[in-house]
Amino acid sequence: MILVTGATGLVGAHLVLHLLENGEENIRALYRNPKNIEKTKSLFDLYKKSELFSKINWTQGDILDVPSLEIAFENIDYVYHCAACISFNPNDEDQLRKVNIEGTANIVNFCIDKNVKKLCHVSSIAALGDLALHETIITEETEWNPEVLHSDYAISKYGAEMEVWRGQQEGLKVVIVNPGVIFGPGFWQQGSGAFFTSIEKGIPFYTYGSSGYVAVTDVVEIMHKLMNSDCNGERFALLSENITYKNIIYSIAEKIKAKKPKIEAKPWMLNIGWRLDWVLSSIFRTKRKISKHAAQSILNSDAISNEKIKNYLNYDFEAIDNYLDKIVVHYKK
Repeated sequence: MILVTGATGLVGAHLVLHLLENGEENIRALYRNPKNIEKTKSLFDLYKKSELFSKINWTQGDILDVPSLEIAFENIDYVYHCAACISFNPNDEDQLRKVNIEGTANIVNFCIDKNVKKLCHVSSIAALGDLALHETIITEETEWNPEVLHSDYAISKYGAEMEVWRGQQEGLKVVIVNPGVIFGPGFWQQGSGAFFTSIEKGIPFYTYGSSGYVAVTDVVEIMHKLMNSDCNGERFALLSENITYKNIIYSIAEKIKAKKPKIEAKPWMLNIGWRLDWVLSSIFRTKRKISKHAAQSILNSDAISNEKIKNYLNYDFEAIDNYLDKIVVHYKK
């Protein structure tokens, strides 16, 4: 039997659907809040796959609740660990570390204790290394530099990977995927889905910084292929393309017929912005909108390589512009 954590999120929900579509029948999906199951059901409805939804074996639990995991791991052979806390708000540091590091440690411990055959862990390109002076492109082998400023989210995902590697040292077969910004339909108020809602409302600024982007359908297909392969002890950066923030914003704006931003956010503007945001959030106890690291990251243009996974699986990623066309069809509905 297969266990999927985070089955009510973008990746987890698409993964469960992909597994069912490809002949996997015994799937146990972990959820925390019963209301969140509706998100997954809505996604199945969106793809007109409602008949498959009833085949999911839902189990209530939390990766931080050990007794619930004891039940969830009964008769489990393979685990896809998609559950995570995603936030770039500095105030969420404790929650990020607890969920992403401690939660992953719990999953790894149960995989070892229950003799799980293989674990696939969903990490992030945020956990990849930092370019040295002689390097020009980030790969899976690029070393993490603790002296470089990282977001709390990146640190927590890096820490989670350390737990997975610990599991491998104790005999567990593992594979890690490091997706870029994941695009997919159905989750418009969170993650990359917020790109669409924010751009529709109007974004005044853009930058020439860049990031790696990937379709959620590519992510889950690759995860399934890796789990069904002999791959063990490897990590793979998953991205279709490195694209500037300006180009991705302009592309989405054109497709949903929204207004394009006209002002380039200069470094000095962002430096003032994150400091002002810190002052206002401290005074009014409001949620941070932009941190120092976030301000720096949207100016960063370090390119990330996808050659390892392309060569390993002979895989061709879907072009982001083509996939955005498909998402927009759902978004307009």
